[in-house]
Amino acid sequence: MDLAFEGNRDTIWDWDFIQNKLYISERWRDIVGFTNINVDDKIQEWKARVHPEDIHTLIRKIVENKQGLSDYLDDTHRVKHHDGHWIWIHMRDKCQFNKHGDAIRMTGTQSDVTQETNLRLKNRQLAQIIEQTNDSIISTDLDGYIASWNAGSENLFGYVYEEVIGKHISLLYPQDTANAFEEVIEELLQSGKYNSDVYFKDKYKKIIPASLSLSLLKDERGHALNMIGYINDISKRKEAEKELLIQKRTLRYQAHHDVLTGLPNRMSFSEKLEQCLKNADRSNTILALFFIDLDHFKEINDSLGHGVGDKVLKKVTKLLKEALRIGDTLSRLGGDEFTVIAQNLLNKEDASYLAEKILKILKEPLIIDEHVLYVSSSIGISLFPSDGEPTQDLLKYADAAMYRAKDEGRNNFQFYSAEMTQHALQRIVMESNLRKAISNQELVVYYQPQINGHSNTLIGMEALVRWKHPQQGFIFPDSFIPLAESTGIIIDIDYFVMKTAMQQFVKWYKEGMNPGRLALNLSVKQLKNSKFIEMLTRMLQETECKTEWIELEVTEGQIMSNPEEAIKVLRQISDMGIELAIDDFGTGYSSLAYLKKLPIDKLKIDRSFIIDLPNNEEDEGIAKAVIALAKSLNLKIIAEGVETVEQKDFLVQNGCVNIQGYFYSRPIPNDEMEHFLQQ
Repeated sequence: MDLAFEGNRDTIWDWDFIQNKLYISERWRDIVGFTNINVDDKIQEWKARVHPEDIHTLIRKIVENKQGLSDYLDDTHRVKHHDGHWIWIHMRDKCQFNKHGDAIRMTGTQSDVTQETNLRLKNRQLAQIIEQTNDSIISTDLDGYIASWNAGSENLFGYVYEEVIGKHISLLYPQDTANAFEEVIEELLQSGKYNSDVYFKDKYKKIIPASLSLSLLKDERGHALNMIGYINDISKRKEAEKELLIQKRTLRYQAHHDVLTGLPNRMSFSEKLEQCLKNADRSNTILALFFIDLDHFKEINDSLGHGVGDKVLKKVTKLLKEALRIGDTLSRLGGDEFTVIAQNLLNKEDASYLAEKILKILKEPLIIDEHVLYVSSSIGISLFPSDGEPTQDLLKYADAAMYRAKDEGRNNFQFYSAEMTQHALQRIVMESNLRKAISNQELVVYYQPQINGHSNTLIGMEALVRWKHPQQGFIFPDSFIPLAESTGIIIDIDYFVMKTAMQQFVKWYKEGMNPGRLALNLSVKQLKNSKFIEMLTRMLQETECKTEWIELEVTEGQIMSNPEEAIKVLRQISDMGIELAIDDFGTGYSSLAYLKKLPIDKLKIDRSFIIDLPNNEEDEGIAKAVIALAKSLNLKIIAEGVETVEQKDFLVQNGCVNIQGYFYSRPIPNDEMEHFLQQ
């Protein structure tokens, strides 16, 4: 028997209960690593080698078998090897009993099952890992019938184990992809693996985007037995990709379109014009470029605010789209400037018809909120190929033609001609009218209050000129000040505004009012006028206006045009006790080296940085930077163009408490200003 079991690599075990002797065959010594070493055949020697966690269960089974409670003792336990590691032993024994029923010996076998047990434990752990993983792991036979189904599969697809075992995997495929399994299995058998993003459906017909990884389960000979599928739900990834795609499209759209109207912007217009010019050249057709500018739009913004102005632009966009032909391209370059690219024209008259249509549709009254507004337009037209080819030239020519249309009384269109580069006649007419305006007392002074945003109290006001033309009505400064600057008429205008405002201020102070400080705009022409200081001194004496009541504003760009000369004159003004402010700060090109040399008392943040507060990060940063700069240079600061409570609160909270703008008041004539002061 010993020889037979040795051939079977098992150990014979015999325990004599009467003499308490133990016999274990030589094979046991091999198993526990004691080859050629004497080990006593004692029960104590054997017990000492059984793992402490296993000995109690083993003794209990021995006792049960001795008591006849079991036919056989069958147990797997750990035994300590000679080198210190643990091996697994499978023990199968049976007790022999005497005629009195007493157990007299136990005989059986012990086998080394370490390899099998470790493999079984490993498989059990792997099975637990597979079962408990959150992702779906499914195995099928080679025909696609489901063999295993873990908890992750149940969570993903909604089917429990019993509902799918033995069912075909096509159960999980949407109806329109039912033949996908055949395509997958073919590729899998060829390459041994398969990876792809696919769509499945769950128990409730919901479509699930997933990442699918397939591999083959093979036997020891390399023959394919089953398929193992690892399925990962990628719904969130797909949503993120979709969101990124939407953001990408949105950013591209925003880069090429105007935010307010949705029209192509200047960048998109330039690209489109170049493309259209190539098409017109190939097809030998005429292309017309329309430059459209709304008449008196600035007056709407100034009088009713930018909110109404934005609604006007949206309405005009809608009307222009209705007027254009299919294939024409409408763009907004900025402000109230629009362009139209009209292709495939047969002659110049086709452009005229379209221009007349645009003029007619824009001449109709617009109902914006409770306002009835009349917004006409001036249109300039350049033609290809007659007026040239380069994109910028065509745009420049159309722009010049548009100004010709404005000079012709607005609400008309003009084609470009070479003569339009000569503006002498128009300038002469405007200059003549402007000189007459001064002598005919058509200029009037308006006042815009400046308010302390903390206390909501008046700190002063700015004097602003308006031209009340007998036929055209009020003409705002942007329309005539540039011409006045270039012709030198601005000196006479400044003299009129300064003297009129000083006289009015003195009157208010004498009447017991407190108008604060009077801000007067000072042209760069005055800084270059050698007699300006003398004229200013005389005017203060004649009007009895005190220097501490006066503040002169000079634009940043004007100072930087000749900073050294400007510094000399400004110091003379400052020495008189008159405060100085830099107007439109941030729009020019100030040098900090010059800025610290200037005898200035105040910075005025330009309205262009206020309009989008507090929702524009760039404007927020600029405003905060200017405020910080003013504080570091120990300068006062005021913001102009403030129209909303959000703008005002942002400025006050960030250290700019002095406010000027529509939020408190638009520019008003002296009688309304007097009423404002009385209140």
